[in-house]
Amino acid sequence: MNSSPLPFEIPKRNSLAAQSADSIRKAIEEGTWREYLPSERRLCEMLRVSRPTIRTALRLLAESGWLEIRQGRRNRLLNRPQRSLARRPSRLIGIVTPEHLSRVPIATYQIISEMRAHLAEQGFTTEVLVCQAHSARAQGRKLEEFVRQNRILCCVLISVSKDIQKWFSTHSVPALVLGSCHEDVKLPSLDTDYRSVCRHAGGIFLSKGHRRMALVVPHSAVAGDLASETGFMESIQLNRHIDARASIVRHNGTAQNISSKLDALFNSAHAPTALLVAKPQHVFIVLIYLLKRGLTVPDTVSFIARDHDHIFETVSPPIAHYTLKEDTFAHRLSRLMLQLVSHGKMAAEPNLIFPKYFAGGTVKQLG
Repeated sequence: MNSSPLPFEIPKRNSLAAQSADSIRKAIEEGTWREYLPSERRLCEMLRVSRPTIRTALRLLAESGWLEIRQGRRNRLLNRPQRSLARRPSRLIGIVTPEHLSRVPIATYQIISEMRAHLAEQGFTTEVLVCQAHSARAQGRKLEEFVRQNRILCCVLISVSKDIQKWFSTHSVPALVLGSCHEDVKLPSLDTDYRSVCRHAGGIFLSKGHRRMALVVPHSAVAGDLASETGFMESIQLNRHIDARASIVRHNGTAQNISSKLDALFNSAHAPTALLVAKPQHVFIVLIYLLKRGLTVPDTVSFIARDHDHIFETVSPPIAHYTLKEDTFAHRLSRLMLQLVSHGKMAAEPNLIFPKYFAGGTVKQLG
């Protein structure tokens, strides 16, 4: 029996590959890339799809005459009929970092991922530039090439060097620092208020009767770590009526170097009774060191973690630390980036968030 024809057209469901092809085509039309497409791997990262999906999308674009697929070489864009001589504004946002995003702390990765998702909802794409420590001139050339070739609208800078921050402060590319700005750098920034956090932690130790304390921090030259040192020493300066001593233990991040630095500290005449430790990945290195040395927490040494990790609340005793509400940082970053891309500029001032102190059970009252 023949069925009668439907009075309407059945809606078509576009595949993920077709949607990806459409996104790439729109970017080509907007002039995001001039002569060649990025690599398949980079397109996968930008669109957050698998490589087979990207390959299918590229094949669809090649069949439509948008590009030429060349095995073993970069895919070349083909000349298309000019639909408009004026190119639409770029909607590509750069993420500049000294290391690949897969190697950043999980909390930072989650913040960046949420920001990228929020920007994507508004029609913006992101491109990552790994700019490792080289000479200021070499970094400058790399940044200029990255911005020019990709027609970058603005950038977010993650734990970058002072030279990179200075480059953006003197060029016309709007940028937001995820972290703190170095001295003499004028850029908008978003960071935890590490100076106040470490000043607060030092004050807690002093209020509990501790008179010898130390901050264990990476020797990174990152502005947030430098601010931590300043704040920690301020806790002593603000309580000059108390005869107390604060030490700064700078390390290179390895367990061996941290242990060596702590050996020198605890073998000195000013062995601390309280430690403030920066970076979650270094907290347990320090705790294991103390156990090996026969120093218990908090009976022998009181302990506060500068940063947050969910595991700090699950161990016994819970580790005292500073924490933010879920998504607070990511939401603030997304709002600031949308403000930056909408207005093209932002006041060159810090946006600081002071986290909540979680007391835990690792700080002991002395005396």
